Amino acid sequence: MSSNNVSALDIARSLPAVLRRFPSIARGYYYYAVKNDKKELTLGTLIERNAERYGERPAIYFDDTTITWREFDRWANRIAQYFMHQGLTKGDAIAVFLENRPELLAVVAGAAKLGIACAMVNTSQRGKVLAHSINLIQPQMVVVGEELVEAFAEVKDSVQTRHSHPFLFMADANTLGTFGDAPDGYINLAEAVSRFNSNRPELTNPPRMGDTAIYLFTSGTTGLPKAAPGSHRKFIKAYGGFGHMSLAMKPEDVLYCTLPLYHGTALLVCWGSVMAGGSAIAIRRKFSASAFWDDVRRYHATTFGYVGELCRYLLNQPASDQDRNHSLKKMVGNGLRPSIWREFKDRFGIETVAELYASSEGNIGFSNFLNLDNTVGFSTAPYKLVKFHDGTRDPVRNSKGRLEEVTRGEPGLLIGEITKKWSFEGYTQKDATEKSILRDAFKKGDAWFNTGDVLREIGCGHLQFVDRMGDTYRWKGENVSTNEVENIIDGSGMVEEAIVYGVEIPNTNGKAGMVTLVPRSNGHPFDINKLLGYLQSNLPAYAVPVFVRVTNAIEKTGTFKYRKVDIQKQAYSTDKLEDEVYVWLPKSTEYTRVTPELEQQINAGDVRF
Repeated sequence: MSSNNVSALDIARSLPAVLRRFPSIARGYYYYAVKNDKKELTLGTLIERNAERYGERPAIYFDDTTITWREFDRWANRIAQYFMHQGLTKGDAIAVFLENRPELLAVVAGAAKLGIACAMVNTSQRGKVLAHSINLIQPQMVVVGEELVEAFAEVKDSVQTRHSHPFLFMADANTLGTFGDAPDGYINLAEAVSRFNSNRPELTNPPRMGDTAIYLFTSGTTGLPKAAPGSHRKFIKAYGGFGHMSLAMKPEDVLYCTLPLYHGTALLVCWGSVMAGGSAIAIRRKFSASAFWDDVRRYHATTFGYVGELCRYLLNQPASDQDRNHSLKKMVGNGLRPSIWREFKDRFGIETVAELYASSEGNIGFSNFLNLDNTVGFSTAPYKLVKFHDGTRDPVRNSKGRLEEVTRGEPGLLIGEITKKWSFEGYTQKDATEKSILRDAFKKGDAWFNTGDVLREIGCGHLQFVDRMGDTYRWKGENVSTNEVENIIDGSGMVEEAIVYGVEIPNTNGKAGMVTLVPRSNGHPFDINKLLGYLQSNLPAYAVPVFVRVTNAIEKTGTFKYRKVDIQKQAYSTDKLEDEVYVWLPKSTEYTRVTPELEQQINAGDVRF
């Protein structure tokens, strides 16, 4: 099929495989379409069901550790019993600050059994951003992994909690076998949990499908991170839509996940899919291109969770006669670019690409249910693609104040209609939620969620992702808020003004961060690497600008707005001789001046970011 269009013939060719999956599809649709938010169908009940059906089968692989479904369920029960003993009840929240390891999943599962929501804190966050994220939730307690105690110590005194003993420590070890020693001011969670029985908690008011299960943090379009609540319904939809309908997961399947579990793709999509099959999830602390295939063979993985960047890193590895010596046949995730889609499948022998489109807070999702190339698939939710102002996430309104759809095949801003069935859970902050809603879009009284993303229709109701618009860009699989980075830079005291944006680099996914700035005149020469040190102390690594343009003035419009589109087009070009352009090269500890020769190397793809 063409890389740009889906035809009826493509649909017809996919039908035999769809028919073979029909039992899984029918089962999955039942769960995907469940409407009753009062139903006792939750993350906890899914785990309990698997413990009963597949008790001795593996649920989690991590390093050399294997945990069965029965062991995992009992572990989660002990954690739930501990939280009950601490007075936590349905509707409360805790913050989880752990890297990828089984303890994270156990804490989420134990909390879910009581109806306690887990705020999945981004482990890259530091300083003010970290404190801000946790304080958005004002959790009862915070679970901190030993690997992150030092980072948490910087904000511990400024975190607002609602419990007399709020800080819980989890040793960086297999805590089913060893407890470690908790620092002063922390309760050793593994040791405390071990004193409780593994019976399922008896509840007079159990959690329901519509209750909040997790909070996922998103940069949004302006300012600091926002917290988006996710109900148990989202796990159920992933369980049905991806686990059964798209992947037809079975007990013998193993899904290898190196994506961070504070992300919806890993926690909801990957783990939800695993639960659908009574399968196992093999987790790794962080992605490693060199170790990827060895891990796949070690765990006999059949499926993996991806983002587009990860696939490109794997393709960049030297070709080997071992490229197809593995059991991996399926993949689920987002951001696989059309330019490498077929190459990736052919080189590594992948049969099913369950590409998806969704957002943590949104009311609309797409799934490549038919396993066609170069598409995020289709959606049963009501949506439209509308005209938008270039360089922004703002739709165009006509003379009547209404939005206008783009012509078929043209890129358009994706918006999803907000209805009773397709509700918008939004953010914890009401004003942030309202900013994402477009009202009176096509008729008086209607409401639509503005995704801020540009997609195009490529035939038969299938869409293709084009770009992320407005005041965010995506780099290293993370959404970065330009306003957040600008605010941090402003706090350095080294800069008069700064504008942050994303720029494309050949042979990479997403957009790398770049800032154009005017240094503050304080009698001292501008120290670019002093700024780098400040940024590294106050931002996650993925949010630190890769490029810096140092200039004498930033051009503005007559209404004093920055010409952001023009600045973005200029990117890291060295054509303006009066400017100095710097780049933070991979594995470097400082910014390097961009020369015309280095610019040419970057454009040729010779520098791997």
